Amino acid sequence: MLNPLQIRWQLGHQTISDVRHAAIDEKFRGLPKIREEELREDPEALRRQCPTQAILTGPLRIDLGKCIFCGDCERFCKTGAIRFTNEYKIAATAREDLMIDGSLTAQSYRERIKLANKELLRILSRSLRLRSVSAGGCPACDMELNACSNVNFDMGRFGIEIVASPRHADGIVITGPISENMAQPLQDAYEAVPDPKIIILAGSCAISGGVFASSPALKRDFLKKYRVDLYVPGCPFHPLTFINGVLDFLGRT
Repeated sequence: MLNPLQIRWQLGHQTISDVRHAAIDEKFRGLPKIREEELREDPEALRRQCPTQAILTGPLRIDLGKCIFCGDCERFCKTGAIRFTNEYKIAATAREDLMIDGSLTAQSYRERIKLANKELLRILSRSLRLRSVSAGGCPACDMELNACSNVNFDMGRFGIEIVASPRHADGIVITGPISENMAQPLQDAYEAVPDPKIIILAGSCAISGGVFASSPALKRDFLKKYRVDLYVPGCPFHPLTFINGVLDFLGRT
């Protein structure tokens, strides 16, 4: 009995107490800071550096829905025209709000998450159950989604949980680019969720197809039929990005 108690004392408190203002490693690539006036390189050469065509020019912009946060653009811009910060609050409720330019700050980005409608807030604001659908991607985003519920991030303390059946869920979280083989299972899972329900796209693959966007093996018709409620960018996304995005969507402080 003494040994387990000693181990518990040595480990201390593992849960991040404040997910709203948690400090993370400076090496983490989050919200980019763009200074187009500092760009000395050829804009077209910069655009070609991006493996997912996430960089647009005239003006210089980055589409976080396509960005895989590889850092190639940052390394190419020797004068610091593009620099990734470790700001992890980068989720958005509108696809166009993932398109960022030099005018965007961390504060203004966080203001781009719109609250859910009154009916959803009434039903889901205190308890949200989500069904995860891995739609043909690598396991990276699935692993980060699982990490949201571990002892460090403990998403369950906010009443947000991943459930085993869509019939027990209030919405679905889609990871992966949606391959043709997963198109029908995704549709089935969505239809099994009771109304009203929400859709969350988690990770660059789910949002835009990511590095697989041009693959003929994809079938993304599902996203043309239904409204997406929350976009969580990243490759993979950080658990704090997901948790903060959902909390902001539900108006939780």
